[in-house]
Amino acid sequence: MAALDHARGDAASPASLLDDLSTRGMIHDATDLDELRARLAQGTTGIYIGFDPTADSLHVGHLVGQLLLRRFQVAGHRPFALAGGATGMIGDPGGRSAERNLLDADTLGHNLERIERQLTTLLDFEPGPCQATLVNNAEWTTDITMLEFLRDVGKYVTVNQMIAKDSVRSRIQSEHGISYTEFSYMLLQANDFRHLHDAHGVEIQAGASDQWGNIVAGVDLIRRRSGATVHGLTHPLVTKSDGSKFGKSVDGAVWLDRDKTSPYKFWQFWRQSDDAMVGTYLMMLSMRPVEEILATLDAHEADPGRAGAQRALADELTTMVHGAPSASAAREAADLLFAGDPTTASLDAVQTLFEEIPSSTLAPGTLEGTVATLVAVGLATSNGDARRNLAQRAYHANGHPIDEETDLARVPLLHDRYLLLRKGRKVHHLVEIFS
Repeated sequence: MAALDHARGDAASPASLLDDLSTRGMIHDATDLDELRARLAQGTTGIYIGFDPTADSLHVGHLVGQLLLRRFQVAGHRPFALAGGATGMIGDPGGRSAERNLLDADTLGHNLERIERQLTTLLDFEPGPCQATLVNNAEWTTDITMLEFLRDVGKYVTVNQMIAKDSVRSRIQSEHGISYTEFSYMLLQANDFRHLHDAHGVEIQAGASDQWGNIVAGVDLIRRRSGATVHGLTHPLVTKSDGSKFGKSVDGAVWLDRDKTSPYKFWQFWRQSDDAMVGTYLMMLSMRPVEEILATLDAHEADPGRAGAQRALADELTTMVHGAPSASAAREAADLLFAGDPTTASLDAVQTLFEEIPSSTLAPGTLEGTVATLVAVGLATSNGDARRNLAQRAYHANGHPIDEETDLARVPLLHDRYLLLRKGRKVHHLVEIFS
């Protein structure tokens, strides 16, 4: 993975990894940072984070966890990305005011297949001492009998510990209560940590701050069963400027699947980050060294109108998730709409726009009437409206101002196929001409 090789050149060493995470604001809770620091200094160990397939795509809120695994891999450790084929059948009660709807087997299987692909994009799975591993907790959970689970797991976890978890306690006190099914989720996650520790030598479980109770349960289970010392680490939840977290249940969720959120919309999401939050996002999500990020933020503060910090964030994250060609096309398409010269745009950028803005496909002969064309594509409500706006020079075709005398059929097409029409500064329509 070329991007990961490049990141290794600027990676924090194992000894300084925790300092780097702390500087970035990425440590929320930890079992014992001094003990963890000492363990990392001894050499390679395993770390895991779980991702439940409650939807058919991960979203931007999952990126911090995925990239935390990547940071540990870059620093010389073995990342394990866990797809929750078993826990996804139950659902974590954390962050919920009511019981989740349980997924049927077909939906769960579909979701699992989709997110497993996404979990492999940001880590290096090439053979080596730091090779990433994708695991599915259904592999070691499905065949356990209830008696085995109660004896081997339940015996070591007290009900007092379970109800002390904030999300469980709040559900118990709510009008909906909590089912035994969701109440047991903590035990399943604790058993995941035990299995990965026994089978793969994983000594660290990480996750978002709302996972702290589940993570501590796993640490305690391993200690009580085997006496081994393992570690828990959480990062803050990624939030919007209003404090709400990114998530799939919120309207306008931004997904990692390009079929659900296109690379262009993904790039635009980060480009439109609030000035108050862009520094936080860069620190938590960028793989660039802290010094480079601070330099970017200083430059942004000196000239915020250029949105340099937002553009750097959008470029890097879109490249990581969707690849450099998609990031370049998204950036160029955005510039094309708001500032760029259409005649210099690449074909990829124009084709990206065709999927993102109002567009249509017309035969060459339909362009002979400028007024009629503007009405047909929705840039005017009537012939009179079109003529008034043409008289005011409100329209452009492929970057050139047009009037009622302009013959659109004679305007040079972009890449011999496209005509980008603009009304004012922000209203666009892209026409594909076919012969």
